Amino acid sequence: MASLSPDIVIIGGGIGGGTLATVLARNGLEVVVLERETIYPDRVRGEWIAPWGVAEFQRLGLLDLLYGNGAIHVERNVSYDENWSPDVAEQRALDLTKLLPEIPGPLCIGHPTMCNVFSASATAAGAQVLTGVKEIEVVADTRPTVLFSSNGSSVQLRPRLVVGADGRNSIVRKQLGFPVLADEPHNLLGGMLVANVPDWPRHVQAIGTEDRFHYLVFPQGKDMVRLYACYNFADRTKFAGPDREARLLLAFRLNCLPYAEAILGGTPVGSFNSYSNEDHWVDDPTAAGTVLIGDAAGHNDPVTGQGVSIVARDVRVVSDILVSTRDWDRIDLAAYVDERRERMRRLRIAAGLASKVRVEFGDHARERRARVSQRALERQLSPMPGTLIGPERLPPEAYTPETIEKLIAP
Repeated sequence: MASLSPDIVIIGGGIGGGTLATVLARNGLEVVVLERETIYPDRVRGEWIAPWGVAEFQRLGLLDLLYGNGAIHVERNVSYDENWSPDVAEQRALDLTKLLPEIPGPLCIGHPTMCNVFSASATAAGAQVLTGVKEIEVVADTRPTVLFSSNGSSVQLRPRLVVGADGRNSIVRKQLGFPVLADEPHNLLGGMLVANVPDWPRHVQAIGTEDRFHYLVFPQGKDMVRLYACYNFADRTKFAGPDREARLLLAFRLNCLPYAEAILGGTPVGSFNSYSNEDHWVDDPTAAGTVLIGDAAGHNDPVTGQGVSIVARDVRVVSDILVSTRDWDRIDLAAYVDERRERMRRLRIAAGLASKVRVEFGDHARERRARVSQRALERQLSPMPGTLIGPERLPPEAYTPETIEKLIAP
C-alpha cells in the first residue's frame, strides 16, 4: 500500500467507483479502490446511457474513453407497438440527435466494458485499484476505518472519506445501517446479450408492447444487440428454466417488430436473468466520513434505463465538492444530498408513469398507451422527456399528479 491513510477509499470498482477514482486521482487526491471481483461479470444492466448522462461523462472529461472502447450513439427511437403498423411506427420515430444540442443521442456500450475502462483509467490517473478484496468492514467516523483482506493479508486504512460505490447490495450501506425506502414490486425485467444479428440497424433502438410483453432492443458493438423483456410476475414461468434463453428469443417473434426474424436467428451470449422492477432509495446517502453513490445510494426502476446516467451525475456532483474544498465534512455534501433527493424523486415519478403506460396489459392499457403516445406527439406536458434530457430540465409541474392524470385520462 502506498499509504495507510489515503484521502479517499472507494468501496466498489465498477462504473461509479472507477469513474470517481479517475476524476479524483486526476485532481491530485490519493485514492484507493477496493473491488471484490477479479473479472467484471455481465450484470445485465447499465448498457444504455441517456443523453443527459452522456453530457455528464462529457463534463467529466471521460467521454472519449467510451468512444475509444466501442460505444455507439443511437439516433432514432422507434416504438414498434401493437397499436400501429411498423410503417406508422417509423413515421412517428423520435429523433434522438436533437434532444440536447451538444449530444448526438444516447450511448450504448457493454457494462463489463465500462467497468474495465474506468478501472484502467483510474489506475492510469494514479489511483490504487485492488481487486479480489474480501471481508470488507467499514466503521463510520469523522476519520473512518476500513478493514479488509487482500491476498491473504489483513489491512486497515484510515482515509479521510469512504465512498460506497458497491451497488444494489452495498456492504457499506448495510454495515452502516442506512435506511432504504422502496416502492412495491410491480413487474419483472430481464436482459440478454445476443450476437449474430447483423441486420439490426446500428443506430436504431426499439421499445414497444405486444400482448403481455414489453420489450426493448438496443444495438451494441459489431453484430450484437441487448434484448430486455418486462412482464408480469404471473408470467414468470414463461422465462424460467434451463431453456429460458431460447424462450426469450422466441418471445421476440412479434407482429409489430419488423426485425423479429433477425433477432430469432441470433445467438445468446450469456444467460437470461430477470429482477423485480421497482425503485429503492436512501433519503440521505451520507454519514460521518462516508457517502454513497450510484446504486448503493438507491436505484431507479430500470424500465427507463437511468442507472448509468444517475451514477455519472453522482460522480460529477460529489467530485466537484471534493475537489473544490479539501476540508471535508458531512455538511459539505449537503448540496449532493439535496440535488440527488429531488433528482431521484422526479425520476421515480417518470418511471412510475412509464411502467403504467408500457407494462400494463389488456385492452384498456393498450388504449391508454395509444392516447399517451399521441399526446406526447402533440407535446403535452409529461415527466417522460426528463429521462432523456435530464429531470431538472423540466418545470416542476411536469411531475405533479394533475399533469399525469391529464396525460393518461380517457
